[in-house]
Amino acid sequence: MRPFNVVRLRRALLSAAIALLAGCASVPPPRTDDPLQNFNRKMYAFNRTADKVAIRPVAVAYRKVTTPKAREHISDFFSNVRLPITIANDLLQAHPVDALKSTGRLAVNTTLGLLGFFDPASEMNLPLDETDFGVTLAHWGVPEGPFLVIPFVGPTTARDIWRLPVDSYFDPLSWYAREHDLKFHAQYLPSLAYLVTLRSRGIDAESFLNSAYDPYIFERDAYRQRRIYEIYHGNPPASVIEQFQGVSDNGGDDIDQLLEQQHAYEKAHGIKNGGVPASGSSSGLQM
Repeated sequence: MRPFNVVRLRRALLSAAIALLAGCASVPPPRTDDPLQNFNRKMYAFNRTADKVAIRPVAVAYRKVTTPKAREHISDFFSNVRLPITIANDLLQAHPVDALKSTGRLAVNTTLGLLGFFDPASEMNLPLDETDFGVTLAHWGVPEGPFLVIPFVGPTTARDIWRLPVDSYFDPLSWYAREHDLKFHAQYLPSLAYLVTLRSRGIDAESFLNSAYDPYIFERDAYRQRRIYEIYHGNPPASVIEQFQGVSDNGGDDIDQLLEQQHAYEKAHGIKNGGVPASGSSSGLQM
C-alpha cells in the first residue's frame, strides 16, 4: 500500500490555514500564480451566494435530523459505492496491487459491511485510499494548469477538471442517473444525497474560512496543497512543497513583500481586501 501520512497532511493544511489567517501569502504572487483570478473571484462569489441560499440550508437540515454516527455510516456507504473510481484510476496509474486492495475492500464492505454502511475492511488492513483522474493525469506528467472556480462545482484546475467527465464513467451514482429516467428526475437523488453529505462535512470548518483575511485565497491555496498531498499520497518531495510555497534557493521571498504584492495586485484589478471585486458581489459560503 502506498504510504499516506494523514497526520502530516493535517499539519500541512493547518500550517497553510494559520499563515493565511495571519494575512500572509504563502504562495507566489497571484500575478503569476493565478492568471484567471478575476474570473475565479466572480465565480467564487456566485458559488458563495448559491451555497448560502440553497445548498448550506439543506446540509444544516441534514445534520439536524441525523446523529454523528449515522452520518458516519452514510458517508461510509457513499465512499464504498464510489470505490470503482479509485479502482479504475489505480489501474490507469499502473498500480495493480492497489487496485486489487481497493477491490478487496469493496467486496468486504459490500458483503460483511452491509452495502458499505459499516467498514470491516479497515480492520482487515484494507483502508480507504481514494484517487481520481486528476491524480492520474498528474502521474502521466500533465501540468496542473491555472486554478479555476467552476459554478456549482467549486475549486479545480485545468488538469483536475477532467476528472469530472472521466470519473463519472466509473461512478455507480452517475451510471444510475444515466441509465434511468424516473419521474421528477428522481434518478439524480442518490447523487444529490452524496453532495449533501459532502457539504455537511464542511460546516465544521466554516470558522476557519470566515476568519480568513481573504477567503478566496484561503480556499485556493488549501485546495492546491491538498491536491499535492493526494498526488504524492501524503509524502510530497520537499522540492514540491518549496515550489508551492514560493521558497527560492536563497531562502525564500520575504513574507511582507509577498503580502505587499498581493495588495498591489488587488488594487490594480479592482479587488477589495476581503477578496470581493470592487464592482460588487455577493456573500456566502462556497460548497
